[in-house]
Amino acid sequence: MTETITRFAPSPTGRLHLGHAHAALFAHGAARQAGGRFILRIEDIDTGRCRPEFTDAILDDLAWLGLTWDGAVRRQSRHWDDYRAALDRLAAAGLLYPCFCSRKEIEAEIAAAGRAPHDGDGPLYPGTCRRMDPGRRAERLATGAAYALRLDSAAALARTGPLVWHDREQGKVAARPERFGDVVLARKDTPTSYHLAVTVDDALQGVTLVTRGRDLFAATDLHRLLQALLDLPVPDYHHHRLLTDSDGRRLAKRDRALTLGALRASGLAPAEVRAMAGWR
Repeated sequence: MTETITRFAPSPTGRLHLGHAHAALFAHGAARQAGGRFILRIEDIDTGRCRPEFTDAILDDLAWLGLTWDGAVRRQSRHWDDYRAALDRLAAAGLLYPCFCSRKEIEAEIAAAGRAPHDGDGPLYPGTCRRMDPGRRAERLATGAAYALRLDSAAALARTGPLVWHDREQGKVAARPERFGDVVLARKDTPTSYHLAVTVDDALQGVTLVTRGRDLFAATDLHRLLQALLDLPVPDYHHHRLLTDSDGRRLAKRDRALTLGALRASGLAPAEVRAMAGWR
């Protein structure tokens, strides 16, 4: 029987809030109840917004809540080579192309084409640079122009065929990664995106059960495509409910009154905060 290995993977761009506590406790409980392992990963690829002091606060808040994790904490910013290797493999298969378009240019072309919004990470990229003449592309690269590396989704799907994944609440799910279009997997100055890094890391860390909020349900379709392209193992998934405020909005880092640091400073005990996060 496969050992249950879960993970909690916050980004150190602010203090943890009650929603984070719920996610961490969910993953921790799933591992411990199965006699498995719970690992911690710090997703700090956004070097412009991530701060070392927030990483320290994350570790302190989780320990204060009573969570323990197995093994060393993986910090994504120390593993760029792992993501470059994945990109190199996709590039060698002819599945990546550089995109020189600005966000404004992309939005203008989508509007001109009369395209409706889609339910991926935003409006679908219209493929401008995918159709660029190879000579022109080489010239742009030679000038040192900024670019993003996009996945040629049509070519990728032609290679993999139909894909499925399993959610412990929804059961068998037919993946629809085409909803994301030619997604950005890296930029010239940042050799990975969230989607690529999380997929590679889950495989390298041996994660067998990915637990995360329902707001990332659709993203799993794209991660399943990357797993197939990179010959990576496919974990089970469990997309749990999200904690919301009194207006039904998902808790976010802007909700400073509900950060674990603020709750601790108010005199609440760990057991009380665990209960507020939906756990006893």
